[in-house]
Amino acid sequence: MPTTATAGTAANVTTGKHRVDGGIFVAPASTALPTDASTALAAAFKLVGFISEDGISKTESKTVNEIKEWNGAVVDTTVTDFKVEWKIKFIEALNVEVLKMVYGSDNVTEVTSGNHKITVNVNGSDPDECVVAINLAVKGGKQRIVIPRGKIKEIGQVVYNAKDPVAYDTTLTALADDSGNCEYEYTEFDS
Repeated sequence: MPTTATAGTAANVTTGKHRVDGGIFVAPASTALPTDASTALAAAFKLVGFISEDGISKTESKTVNEIKEWNGAVVDTTVTDFKVEWKIKFIEALNVEVLKMVYGSDNVTEVTSGNHKITVNVNGSDPDECVVAINLAVKGGKQRIVIPRGKIKEIGQVVYNAKDPVAYDTTLTALADDSGNCEYEYTEFDS
């Protein structure tokens, strides 16, 4: 269990590995949000499978306006722009949930009777907005990051060769919800 100390505490240092039951789950927009780190996710949440060994990374950026007094001294600051983005490299290129997230559910058709068939329409349509739950195993506990309004902003180069997995290297924007929050982080530790 983490502790607070002025000299630093090794128990507060952790890594960001996914849980054994899966790391990233997506659900349609407006799905009820999870509100803790451990309650089972609703059936609407679907696992998007393996992510590359690089893991995932988050970038928070803000633009700050400096308010200066007459002689030029900064007397206050205000945030004028705030953005949260996630880099996620999906390596299950045949996972229909990944394809729907990347290209939009209207652009992906799956037929499972007879021969399994997936058809993807690649076009400039807007990707679907979705709810994202990221399940992490942290030292002595669990963490869940919930993105109430996620949307794929861009897809990097998709490479087809004989040695690397076909992957969708994406940037997901965490859009602000009605409360102005881009994400919620819940952490629980064993007692």
